[in-house]
Amino acid sequence: MLPGIQIWLLLGLFLAWGRPGNAQNSVHLRINQLGYLASDVKEALVFSKQPFREKLQLRHAEDSSLVLEGKPLRVKTATWGSFDYYYSFDFSSVAKPGSYYLQTKTSGIKTIAFPVGPQAYAGKHETLLEFMRQQRCGYNPTLDMVCHEKDGRSFYGSMPDSTYLDLSGGWHDAGDQLKYLITGSYATAHLLMAFELYPDRFADAYNALGQPGSNGIPDVLDEAKWGLDWIHKMHPAPEVLFHQVADDRDHRGFKIPNQDNSDYGWGANSYRAAYAATGTPQGLGTYKSEATGLANLAGRSAAAMALAARIWEEHLQDSSYAAKCRKAALSLYALGRNQEGYQQGNSYGAPYRYNEETWADDMEWAAAEVYALTKEPAYLDQAKAYALQSSNQDAWTVRDTAAHYQLYPFINMGHYALHRHVDEDFKETLEGYYQEGIAYTLKRAAQNPFHIGVPFIWCSNNLLNSLVAQVILYEKMSGDDQFRPFLAAQRDWLFGRNPWGTSMFTGMPAAGEYPEDVHTSVYVMLGLEVPGGLVDGPIYRSIHDSLLGLTLNDPDEFAHLQNRHVVYQDDVGDYSTNEPTMDGTAGAILMMAHFGIPVK
Repeated sequence: MLPGIQIWLLLGLFLAWGRPGNAQNSVHLRINQLGYLASDVKEALVFSKQPFREKLQLRHAEDSSLVLEGKPLRVKTATWGSFDYYYSFDFSSVAKPGSYYLQTKTSGIKTIAFPVGPQAYAGKHETLLEFMRQQRCGYNPTLDMVCHEKDGRSFYGSMPDSTYLDLSGGWHDAGDQLKYLITGSYATAHLLMAFELYPDRFADAYNALGQPGSNGIPDVLDEAKWGLDWIHKMHPAPEVLFHQVADDRDHRGFKIPNQDNSDYGWGANSYRAAYAATGTPQGLGTYKSEATGLANLAGRSAAAMALAARIWEEHLQDSSYAAKCRKAALSLYALGRNQEGYQQGNSYGAPYRYNEETWADDMEWAAAEVYALTKEPAYLDQAKAYALQSSNQDAWTVRDTAAHYQLYPFINMGHYALHRHVDEDFKETLEGYYQEGIAYTLKRAAQNPFHIGVPFIWCSNNLLNSLVAQVILYEKMSGDDQFRPFLAAQRDWLFGRNPWGTSMFTGMPAAGEYPEDVHTSVYVMLGLEVPGGLVDGPIYRSIHDSLLGLTLNDPDEFAHLQNRHVVYQDDVGDYSTNEPTMDGTAGAILMMAHFGIPVK
């Protein structure tokens, strides 16, 4: 069943407004359910089908005492869907720490209670790491089981087909159980950069296996090392790099990871295909990937290894592992230099795959991180050349659409990594690349009442948290804080200031509206609701309604809020909007750490 727009026969406008919590209220209040820092721009949104003439009240949650009252202002942008009236209510002046809620003065429609103050985001990035641990392949601490021990059997490349090598470990990509270097390399490098930016904000409550208990290493680095160890396996020799384990033969319904019913020619729950990166089109089944090289994968992996070499040496005093990562960084970077171009993900019997077509951004990031590691001038010169080559040609931020993962990663971390090593003129060039993308998305945001600047292609939430990261890094590079209100609007969308009034992270906040019927095996098969996973998010209806095999298991709880523009559904059957992704979750760690506070 496809979502539609419900129309209600109301006994009267006042009666409809007077039923707090009723899904059919004609007035809807939207806030960031997770809360706000004292210095944040705080803007609630009201939308309705009829003119809204009430005042809004901000009250203390503890005793319902009045804090602020005012009339919301009409938002003068294009409207979305069936709601014609949008209003904003600015309560940025409220900075005193505490718990608050908003309500309409006459009809009494309320939001949930939300915090203001430093505790709003304290430790929330650790919740995202909880979801990352759930995605682990090999030993999975959430399920306390070992899966996919026989990964994998090689195809393509220099090894004879079906040669066994140990590629166990890494992370399951999303609700499925495939493993991609495309996403795994980015997730690993992002975790490491987040730690390098905010080393005082990460706790140590779990050991290396993801089990409760301190081991003297911040949990974000334990998680990053899970990715690093797998990348080491995927690069077993200087000229060899594997890019994917398993393919869409995985998609045989929901299953427990250690009882995988997929069959790659050796029987169910056995060996899985492992694809070597060759820089040429691949595909064992009907559909073939495109490829021109492998610098995207080698570059991102090299950046991760160079970051790790510095962190393990300087923060953990582990010179042995640092040396191992340094060697891998240099080897992977050389591999990328020798085979510039991109390697895409492989599919077998379905047309969907990761369509990455960029690579200069990854090599810029790699060269900048390798330069920071070695201080050899050649790497700096190469990083600058890749930066000019990439510029904004690899960025979705200056485009209105793109194919699935065509312009990946969704932020060029290389511009930030390079910035500290160049002269003032080149600094301005790099800042300009970020600023141009922010300005373009800001122009798009001005056209809708939610002030959202992303195109709603598949994984729009990944674009959104990457845009947030780009604004954060731009401010760090330039000192220019003019985009903070825009930053707040993008973040607030992810936690409820959106048409559906839902957070886009599982279990966050615990008392709020968030994705529950997520497209994952652990939920469907075991009933586990693991918090911290970022779902794909809203998608253009034109894309959504053309996807294969997408059916709802239950009536759409957001049917009265859907529109002709974009759609989001909290339903197990909607793999396009409600499947949490590993790389999307990892990509939000920087955002959440930025708004967090130091660990005491």
